[in-house]
Amino acid sequence: MEFVDYPALRERVFRSTLPNGLRVMVLRRPEYSRQFAFFATQYGGMDLRFREEDGAGWVDTPAGIAHFLEHKMFDTEDGSALRVLAANGAVDNAFTASHITGYYFEGTRGFEENLRTLLSFVSVPYFTRESVAKEQGIIAQEIRMCEDDPEDAAYHQLLDGMYAHNPIRSRVVGTVESIAGLTPEILYQCHRAFYRPGNMALCVGGNVDPERVRALAEEILPAGHTAPVAVDLGLPEPRETVRAYAQREMPVSAPMFELGFKGTPARPGEQLRQELTAQLACDMLLGSSAPLYNRLYQQGLINGSFDCYYDAAPGCAHLMAGGESREPRRVLEETLKEAARLAREGLDPELWERQKRAAYGGMVRRLNSLESTCIDLVQSCFEGDDYLRFPELFQSIEAEDAQALLAGWCVEERASLSVVTPPAT
Repeated sequence: MEFVDYPALRERVFRSTLPNGLRVMVLRRPEYSRQFAFFATQYGGMDLRFREEDGAGWVDTPAGIAHFLEHKMFDTEDGSALRVLAANGAVDNAFTASHITGYYFEGTRGFEENLRTLLSFVSVPYFTRESVAKEQGIIAQEIRMCEDDPEDAAYHQLLDGMYAHNPIRSRVVGTVESIAGLTPEILYQCHRAFYRPGNMALCVGGNVDPERVRALAEEILPAGHTAPVAVDLGLPEPRETVRAYAQREMPVSAPMFELGFKGTPARPGEQLRQELTAQLACDMLLGSSAPLYNRLYQQGLINGSFDCYYDAAPGCAHLMAGGESREPRRVLEETLKEAARLAREGLDPELWERQKRAAYGGMVRRLNSLESTCIDLVQSCFEGDDYLRFPELFQSIEAEDAQALLAGWCVEERASLSVVTPPAT
């Protein structure tokens, strides 16, 4: 395996691409007593249409299938991988997001045995009609809980208002109706398509031998080169949002809102730089140290629940902010005014430097977590980028970059507001 040094962070990452296409990364930290392994596929809730292996045609699948598959992957012919890992002292879990599904464990002993188990159960699926039917009932309850969550409702109502075509609008968990028709055959088909080594990555952190990690992956995973699967994300998105405003009633004590600004997806290899720039722009506009935040808070238009952030997925990118407010429309109006002022007059140099230092410090502190660092490395790998080059990217980002982003994104035609209100009396 080859290694890359990051002098500014005092980190070294061993990297290798196996003959079957799997990308392997090892973050070796001899001083750590724990080990963490993260095995992930470029497959999530938005990947509903993909090309068949032979390239003959496209396959359409129901919403929620990636999440359903994640739940079922722990089943093995001998029982449950969860019990095997737990018996060996490992704590394990998994998650499905819009464009990634990941499985992981952490522990202080039995690392090689646990890694074998992880690689084996993720790469060798086992489904029966009885177990699929049972899981449909379990996930249906989870879906109903999500549908009753006002924050979740405001978030998805906003995505529906911002995007016309991109499947980011699909709920990762799907709907009760969409998962009702799932069968073992459909699950096996999606596993063959997305859980191929060339569509996956493995990242391990801790006091481990990089060459041994590579050897275990080569031994356990299928041989033969594979490539990432082709997915269809729909027609190109228009610049403007679909709807400027949407509202629904739910049993909440105060109105809740999510506002969003539809951005421009980053070019390949520039996702990390855009993420850093956009988050800094968001902090300058609506962060807790920004003048607008203080004005809105003093006027009672927002409270401690307010938050703002940048998010992106294949084919889409946006700034979002939300919380509770008695006048969500005024929050949006004031945000648009402030964005226009910043675009016209520029960003406060002193505040810019403070925000930049704070953001950089937060990312450095985040490196203390093996879990966060391994997951960040895999996600950036899938984007064709390298997460640990963030120090040099921070140096290259100027206030004018964030100012230009605010000027281009935070305008009325690219804005959408989603509100959940208490029932009318």
